[in-house]
Amino acid sequence: MADVTTTGNLPQEQIDETSSFFNNYFRDPISASQFTNDAVVGFFENYTKNKDTAKVLAAAILRTADAQGIDPMTLVQEFQQLQGQELNAYLTFILNLNRVGTSLLGISNNPQQSQYIIRSILP
Repeated sequence: MADVTTTGNLPQEQIDETSSFFNNYFRDPISASQFTNDAVVGFFENYTKNKDTAKVLAAAILRTADAQGIDPMTLVQEFQQLQGQELNAYLTFILNLNRVGTSLLGISNNPQQSQYIIRSILP
């Protein structure tokens, strides 16, 4: 089993074994098979064209899938069927399942405005 690493956008620090133990004392270790981890990372690497971003997304999906009791490979199969911006909306929904209500993620929605409305607004 491969341990799922915790990655993020914060600077990486050198943490010794004791600090790591106590920082993660109340967290259950999450592990996934190497094949599952590689498949999820590979899917996101193909989608984002960035290895670091793929690892972060894969770790988030593996953690969420474990918390929700969902098979990660089932999620990857569903992701492969989605097209265009559908995947962004679906990922946002999946990632929000385990987030606190004050820190939910969202996607941008830029509605098209009528030319008549745009023309009537003075600069």
